[in-house]
Amino acid sequence: MTQAVTGTLGELEPFWMPFSPNKEFKKDPRLFVRAEGMYLYTPDGRALIDASAGLFCVAAGHCRPEIAEAVFHQLKTLDYAGSFQRGHPKAFELARRIAEYTPAPLNRLFFVNSGSEAVDTAMKMALMYHRVRGQPQRQIFISRERAYHGVNFGGVALAGMVNNRRAFGTGLPVVYHMRHTALPENRMSKGQPERGAELADDLQRFCQLYGAENIAAVFVEPTAGSYGCLPPPKGYLNRLREICDQNGILLVFDEVICGWGRMGANFGAQAFGVTPDLITMAKAMTNGAQPMGAVAARQSIYDAITDAGPERGIEFFHGYTYSAHPVACAAGLAMLDIFAKERLVDRARAMSPYFIDAVHSLSDLPCVADIRSYGMLAGVELHPQGAAGSRGHEVQKRLFDSGVHLKSTGESLLLAPPLVVERTHIDEIVGRLRTVLAEI
Repeated sequence: MTQAVTGTLGELEPFWMPFSPNKEFKKDPRLFVRAEGMYLYTPDGRALIDASAGLFCVAAGHCRPEIAEAVFHQLKTLDYAGSFQRGHPKAFELARRIAEYTPAPLNRLFFVNSGSEAVDTAMKMALMYHRVRGQPQRQIFISRERAYHGVNFGGVALAGMVNNRRAFGTGLPVVYHMRHTALPENRMSKGQPERGAELADDLQRFCQLYGAENIAAVFVEPTAGSYGCLPPPKGYLNRLREICDQNGILLVFDEVICGWGRMGANFGAQAFGVTPDLITMAKAMTNGAQPMGAVAARQSIYDAITDAGPERGIEFFHGYTYSAHPVACAAGLAMLDIFAKERLVDRARAMSPYFIDAVHSLSDLPCVADIRSYGMLAGVELHPQGAAGSRGHEVQKRLFDSGVHLKSTGESLLLAPPLVVERTHIDEIVGRLRTVLAEI
């Protein structure tokens, strides 16, 4: 039997925690021991409402028995089968069913284990696609300031968040960043801001400066998530698509956070009416119950790469030990059943106006600098106080003590509740958030 961790310093020390202040946490740990539905529970039985769907991944609420049963059955049936020159039925079934949700041209799925791996995989696909089409010089990638694209070296190079970059050297040498779209004149916007579409012309400037013929792909989050919810200005994504089409550049949407219903549509691509060439996804694919990610590619990209390969050999030298892991596939299929049965995407779309209005009701608080929102994602940005990010960090700790779990980045508090959220849950989240923010 596994011995329970009580939270003493000696018990906590061996675990080097990710994205955490280890010294601070281990002196004053905040632990969860179980979860159900909209709530997480501490060792002493205190309930915290989950305002961030874990880390944007628990779209159907915690501890769904359908997923647990599917995982348990799979572990007893086929616990592991590698996808290198072998396969198992659930991988093919999951790919087929995901393709029913992605924009029609993107019907080829490559499975990975996280959003970070999905981003690096998409970068390799872009490079190889151009190479097999006789354009190997296309090796430049374009991203944006304030972007988050995971933590592998490719994603770090694409990142526009300085703390994710500053300690790890120069990274990949051929990545350039467009300006972000968080304009002061768009403060307190609900949904897509009216101003800022012209910022997409940064891509045209890079085409002129570095040569469009040298650019492989542009990576953007349709709505930037981790930084603090930055919805695209009206017309911005359309303009990026137009410039990419004019110059033979691939457009990649990183939908690890905003995919799977978070924008009130299957993916941000459908929400904003712009179809990319590649989509990265993860998180809500399995409701967070198993690590899994994927890249959805246009069939034309898949065909170009596979047709260029040998008749009886490997075409794309890439993949992971756990790509399309049978247990992760079982969880993904169970989650797709829940998406269909409970119409989670439609539910998110219907709940969004109430959610957005509730979050924006906090705009009267003196500590609130900005609120940005789209679908079932919102960011409440606080006026800074003291060291950068210190106020947001302190607030998320106070919220834990007051019964709310949410993610903060710098001074931005990120609200992204499970898509099964009810109005009473939204009222509870916003009410407790108001109480805490009114005290700082």
